[in-house]
Amino acid sequence: MTDLSPPAVQPHPSSLDPLALYASAIDTSDYAARLAPLIRNLASDIGDLVDIGAGGGQLGAALLGKGRRWITIEPAPVMQARLAAKPERPEIIPFGWDDERIACEPADTVLAATMPGYFHDPRAFLARCRQWARRQVVWVVPAQAAPKGLILAACLPRDWHREDETPGIDLVLPKLGSDLPDRSDVTDWTFSLELPDLAAFAAFQADRLGWTPDDPRRPELFEHLRKQAVPTPAGFRLSCHRRSAILVWDLP
Repeated sequence: MTDLSPPAVQPHPSSLDPLALYASAIDTSDYAARLAPLIRNLASDIGDLVDIGAGGGQLGAALLGKGRRWITIEPAPVMQARLAAKPERPEIIPFGWDDERIACEPADTVLAATMPGYFHDPRAFLARCRQWARRQVVWVVPAQAAPKGLILAACLPRDWHREDETPGIDLVLPKLGSDLPDRSDVTDWTFSLELPDLAAFAAFQADRLGWTPDDPRRPELFEHLRKQAVPTPAGFRLSCHRRSAILVWDLP
């Protein structure tokens, strides 16, 4: 049986990597299974794919047709390593979307899922996407009223995470002006993170919140997560609801 008793000492700083955690959670979530069919219904034939901010490649791989080219634009080394291990063997461009060094041939579809670019400057990001698309641009934008920064912040009280809970789609669409998508839809899914060590994850969250090693809230945070944790053969599982909007632009 998994031991969920509070640890005597919380490790500090945490050795967990946030990007690796996020990628592992997407592996164990129903993210690609829920989003891929909706994208196929909204978009025309995906064809060759440019995948911006591809992450671990779960959604891109689910959309990719047999024999089609898959170009991934991904600056994070931990994600590049995951992409390199995919059986589809995508081409990896190791830069951020706005890096002038990118040399990318256009593809039938450009995919961008949960990208900082469309929060900071969606019109510039959309223009960049169109440079690499022959047929269509597809965005996946968070649409739930929940925090969007710290992993599983939705499992914490608001006065701890203090993040803006405005749905991402409500931040993006007004900044696009008249350049709105041709089609859109939403779907719900569950973000599920499985880890062997609840104490290590509690320390990770406390570190990311900027709490000092002796902050009295650290044991409270562990206990708060313990009450939500579902024991599994490998350790525990924490989950939260997610909703994603799919936006599709057709190119002339």
